[in-house]
Order: sequence, then structure tokens, then C-alpha cells
Amino acid sequence: MNAAELKRIASLRRADAVTMIARAGTGHTGGAMSCLDILTCLYYRVMNVDAARQNDPARDRFVLSKGHSVEGLFAILADKGFFPKEELRGFSAVGSMLIGHPNNKVPGIEMCTGALGHGLPVGVGMALAAKRLKTESRVFVVMGDGEQAEGSVWEAAMAGANYGLDNLFAIVDRNGLQISGSTENVMVLDDLSAKWRAFGWDVTELDGNDMDALCAYFDAPHAEGKPRCLIAHTVKGKGLPFAENRAEWHHKVPTEEQLAQAYDALGVKGVEWL
Repeated sequence: MNAAELKRIASLRRADAVTMIARAGTGHTGGAMSCLDILTCLYYRVMNVDAARQNDPARDRFVLSKGHSVEGLFAILADKGFFPKEELRGFSAVGSMLIGHPNNKVPGIEMCTGALGHGLPVGVGMALAAKRLKTESRVFVVMGDGEQAEGSVWEAAMAGANYGLDNLFAIVDRNGLQISGSTENVMVLDDLSAKWRAFGWDVTELDGNDMDALCAYFDAPHAEGKPRCLIAHTVKGKGLPFAENRAEWHHKVPTEEQLAQAYDALGVKGVEWL
């Protein structure tokens, strides 16, 4: 699938995600939008995952460590056939399997996340297991930039390099904002690439909302024996004019008027599953 097709799919999944949040009256709009291009590229082009073979030992694994931004992931899993799209109607409702964070009772979800800093340590374990079992499985972990303040991230980074896990990808959604405001005001990250390189990772920085750049990155070969880290510079609230680069949209619900504005900006008329 080419970049133009992926861009269109990302717009459709953004429409799904913002509709879920609006209908549920709760959700993490900003972070779900910022990482959706990354998730779209992974699920529709890069990863070996299939709803018909969910227990295939050779499958790739995906972990959304910034679990609060789950709406886009649920939208993608539904579109890929892991569960019926009608389930999206119940997002965050009492009794729904689609709660506000990833839950491994949901088909396609590899681990429960939400407490920040846990995704990469588990990803290291998955990648190490794949190496020892001699499978072709790769592991992709998406983290937030605010999450980089968690010490467990750096313990996992050290372990990933120590074990030469070149089947492991850590992707940092570098949108510059977290629930308390600017990441640099909360906990200065400085040169994040230099930090990851110092821990022995093969590091690349690019525009994480540029689908062409994402495709080129994941298509490119890399050095053997090193895990990869992608610092993906993104826009929090990407695609929603009223939410872009606004910290208060970390956890905020769009009005009906704003939902209509979102559809217009994304070039969609609505969603099919309502």
C-alpha cells in the first residue's frame, strides 16, 4: 500500500477515533491523533499481523505503551477485522470490552497498558523471546515523549542494546505536550536522540505525520545487532484544527459542532458504524 492510500486511511481512522470520543464523552483526543499516522503505516504496510491468524507464533507484536491514546488503535483493529466495527459504538461504556486503555481481552491487543513506562520492558521480553525461539517476529512499541521521564524506559533501553535486539523498534511520539503542558517545562528531554544513542540504539528522527517519510524509514535496512529507535516529531491533535498543538486537548471531548469541523478537515462525511 502506497503513502497516498495510507494518508487517506489515516484520515478515516481519525474520524473514527474522534467520533468514539465524542459519543463516549471521554477520551484522549490529542495523543490519539498525533500517533495515528504511525499506527496506520505499521498496521496497513509494515507489520505481519492478521486477524485470521491472531495466535501465529511468527506474528509481529505491537505494544501501545502510551495506552491512554487507544482510540486510534481500536479504530484500526476494527477496520482490520479483529472485531466488528459496531463495537466502537460502546467505547468506554459500561460492559464494553473497549475501555479507555488497551486490554488484552480485546482481539489484537498483546498487553494491557496504561501505567506509563511498562510497554518497552515487556517489548524487550517479547523481542528476546523471539530471538531465542528463532522466529522472524518483530516488536514495535509506541511511547509518549512525556513517558521518557519513566526510569523503566531506560532500564529497558539498556537491556535492548545489551541483548542486541535488532528485531525491536521503539517509537517515541514526540509531540512536545503532555497532560501538564510542555514536556520541556515538566521534565526537560533535551537531545532525546543523543540519549538513545548513548544507550546503544540505532536512532532516526523524522516527521511522524509525514507518511512518505514513515514508509521510507520502515522500508530501509539497518545495522544488525542494534535495536532501533524512531523519534517521530508529531503534532498533538493532528488533523483537528481546534485541537492541534493545544495541551488542553490531551483529555478533552469535542462538541457536535467541533465534530462536524473535524469531518470537514479530514475530508469525510461521517463514519459507517454509527
